[in-house]
Amino acid sequence: MARNSLAGKRNGKSKTAKFYAKNKKSRNKKKTYDKKYHSSALRKKYRAALNKANKKNKNSKKGDKKDMSHVRGGSLILEAQSKNRARNRGKKRN
Repeated sequence: MARNSLAGKRNGKSKTAKFYAKNKKSRNKKKTYDKKYHSSALRKKYRAALNKANKKNKNSKKGDKKDMSHVRGGSLILEAQSKNRARNRGKKRN
């Protein structure tokens, strides 16, 4: 079987991560925006509801790498963190 030709060629940083690593002014602006956004009452309430549902779910355990995820109908399901957090972000480009 042929060896993976891409093995060891990626350093694990997206274009966005590289940009913010180089541009301190932009990084600080983003950090300020994120801090304000995530500290809003609506975001706190949203996060608290998901955390509460995660604790209440009998199939969820601490450290199981699962999140409560919204589905189209508005209900919540238990889903892998990697799948839940990867959805609705920019697609990876080569």
